Amino acid sequence: MKVRIIGAGLAGSECAFALARRGHTVELCEMRPVKMTAAHGTSNLAELVCSNSFRSSAPTNAVGLLKREMAIIGSLVIRCGEEARVPAGDAFAVDRERFSAAITREIEHEPNITLHRGEVTSLDRGDADFLVVATGPLTSDPLFHAIDDFLGRDGLYFYDAIAPIVAADSLDFSKLYWKSRYGKGSAIDYLNAAMSRQQYEAFVAALLSAELFAPHDFENAVHFEGCLPVEEIASRGIDTLRFGPMKPVGLEHPETGERPHAVVQLRKEDLSDEYFNLVGFQTKMRVPEQKRVIQMIPGLENATFARFGSMHRNTFINGPKHLRPTFQTRRDERIFFAGQITGVEGYVESSAVGLLVARYIDELARGGTATPLPYHTALGALGRHVAESSPERYQPSNVTWALIEDVVGRARKLEKREKQVARAIDTITSLAGPRQSPVGSETDSPALLHT
Repeated sequence: MKVRIIGAGLAGSECAFALARRGHTVELCEMRPVKMTAAHGTSNLAELVCSNSFRSSAPTNAVGLLKREMAIIGSLVIRCGEEARVPAGDAFAVDRERFSAAITREIEHEPNITLHRGEVTSLDRGDADFLVVATGPLTSDPLFHAIDDFLGRDGLYFYDAIAPIVAADSLDFSKLYWKSRYGKGSAIDYLNAAMSRQQYEAFVAALLSAELFAPHDFENAVHFEGCLPVEEIASRGIDTLRFGPMKPVGLEHPETGERPHAVVQLRKEDLSDEYFNLVGFQTKMRVPEQKRVIQMIPGLENATFARFGSMHRNTFINGPKHLRPTFQTRRDERIFFAGQITGVEGYVESSAVGLLVARYIDELARGGTATPLPYHTALGALGRHVAESSPERYQPSNVTWALIEDVVGRARKLEKREKQVARAIDTITSLAGPRQSPVGSETDSPALLHT
C-alpha cells in the first residue's frame, strides 16, 4: 500500500515512520528548504519552533498519559525525544537541534520512505492509495486555498507567538537563583528572576506600552488561550501575569525563604547550558521593544538574544464539520488530516495524531475497518475532540482530563487519576500488538514508561 504524506513536521514524520515500519511505501513531501516558513530556521524535519518542552511527564497528568500511550505503540517522536532530553524538572524538554537531527536521520535511513523536497500545492493523491495532510499551522497559501476549496470555504485560523531565547553568558547570575517550582525535578533545571512589586508593575507598564507587530494577512487576530502573547496576558489586568507565567508560588528564594511578588523563569534551551528560553514569554513585540522590555527583568539587564520572539499565523480546520474520529475526511475517506491542522494543540498531541493516522491507514490497508481507539485513552480522546466537539465553538485544544472519558466514576482525585491511567495503559497495551513496535527495537517499553 502506498501513502503520500504532505508535511514532514512532527505529525508527518511520526505517521511516515510508523507506516514504513508496518511495511507500507511512503512518499513524504516537505517544502523546506525549497520554500521556508516565517518560523522555521533549518531544513531538518520535525523542527521545534515554539518551545523545547513536551510538557509534564507525570503519568497522572493527561499529557503524561498520552506520552506513555505513544511509547507503548512505538512512537518515533517519544524515542528521539528521550535521546535528546535535557533536565527540566517534571517537564519533558529536549535539545531542539539534537531532536530534529535524530528524526531527520531516522526518516532518511528508512528504506520504505522516499523524501521529496519541494512545495505541494494541491490535494492530488497521485498514484498513492491514501493521502495524509500534515502541513501544520504554517500551511503555505496555495495549499491552504486548496484545502479551503476541498472543505467548502470554511477554514479557520489563529495567531501564535514564540518566545525569545537569551545567551547564558550575558546574564547576571548574582541576581538569579536556581529552583524548580515546588522542588520538582533537579534544583538546577530553571533559573528564576524575582521581582518586587515596584519592579513588576513597571514591567507590566512597559509591556502595555510596547509597539507590536501588526497583523498582515487578517484584520482580527485570534489567539489560542494556551499560547497567549505575554503582552496579551498583561492587558487583561495588572495581576494576570502573576497568576500565569510569572506566578511566584512554589518559587520562594532558596536562601531567605521569601516569596517574590512575581517571578520570570528561564529554562535551559540545550544540553550545553549556553542558552535559556523565557518560560511562557511568547510575544509579538517588535524587536527593539523586546530588548527594552525584557532587559528590565532583574539579571537580564545586559541579555543578548539568540532568537527574538515572533508572531506567525496558525491554521486549523473545523474538525467536527469535516473529520471522522479516525481523522479521515467526511468527503473522501482516502484523505486524512494529521497534526495541529486538525485542531489539536501541542507538540505531543500533534505527533500523537500522526501515530493514530498511521494505525488507521494500516487497518484499512489490511482489509479491516479503521476503528477509533476507546475514548477513555488519551489517544482516543484526541479523535473525539476533533470529530465530536461543537462545530460552532471549535477551538484548538491540548489533551486534558476533561477530554478523556471517565470510566472510573466517583473517587478521590489522585485515586481516580491512577485508576484512569491504569485502565488506559491496559487498553493501549492490549491493542498495540507486536506489529506496533518499531522493527529492530529490543523492548516494547521505552524509558518513558518507567518515569
